[in-house]
Amino acid sequence: MVQVAFLGLGVMGYPMAGHLVGGGHKVRVWNRTEAVTKRWGEAYSGESCASVKEAVAGADFVMMCVGQDADVLAVAGEAVPGMKSGAILVDHTTASDGCAKQVGAMCAAAGIGFLDAPISGGEAGAVNGQLTVMCGGEAAHFEAAEPIIDAYAKAVKLMGPVGSGQLTKMVNQICIAGMLQGLSEAVNFAQAAGLDMDEVVGAIGKGAAQSWQMDNRASTMARGEYEFGFAVDWMRKDLGIVLETAKTLGLDMPVTELVDGYYADVQEMGGNRWDTSSLLARLKKGGKSICYGI
Repeated sequence: MVQVAFLGLGVMGYPMAGHLVGGGHKVRVWNRTEAVTKRWGEAYSGESCASVKEAVAGADFVMMCVGQDADVLAVAGEAVPGMKSGAILVDHTTASDGCAKQVGAMCAAAGIGFLDAPISGGEAGAVNGQLTVMCGGEAAHFEAAEPIIDAYAKAVKLMGPVGSGQLTKMVNQICIAGMLQGLSEAVNFAQAAGLDMDEVVGAIGKGAAQSWQMDNRASTMARGEYEFGFAVDWMRKDLGIVLETAKTLGLDMPVTELVDGYYADVQEMGGNRWDTSSLLARLKKGGKSICYGI
């Protein structure tokens, strides 16, 4: 049994930390909202802590899942000085590769291992322990941490040096954004043409058009249900990271930029907390294919 600390008990972190307990690990948790920390402690046989320093003391692994770059740097800045030499910090936040490199350098200077390890799979994946985790860091740190991450993951892969996990997550978000806009247009078209979307998916869902989004969201989209997992606010945060990184690489991202603008429209409709399939709601309202700054 190893000692694990988990920092950040949001929609994803809360069940992930629970899976660590289920995996037989000794777990301490911390969250900025103390009531959430206490509730987790009551739900699981882990230890809720009032401070980051208390949570990480003596831990072999420290898992972190917070909000944005600034949050990562702030929480890591508190955690690293209190971690024991040889421990490993695993950051599951979706952040920039530059942020990952900053934290990696901080850890290296303190004799601590580091993996940037963003996750994909949404709230359902976290609850069911079926996340995909893409990691950046040294092979030795990855090999040590993989059995711990396995408690809440169905797939874990080392992509390269520190920052590579975040870059891979950016690729993931680019694919999802374009795919969901295409699926939204397809559902809108099918319904306007008088087709039953469930029947349509039954006909085309085993061919070249098949995708996870089609299998899991086409029917709910057709019913106007957008309360499943990853929120529009968080997708816009992620796409902002993608577009900033693309600028540094000298790349044009016309579809990603367009869809990011469409998500801004969804936010203006009050859909900040709707899931990412809510692009269809924009079309239903009469949204046009406008070119946003391209």
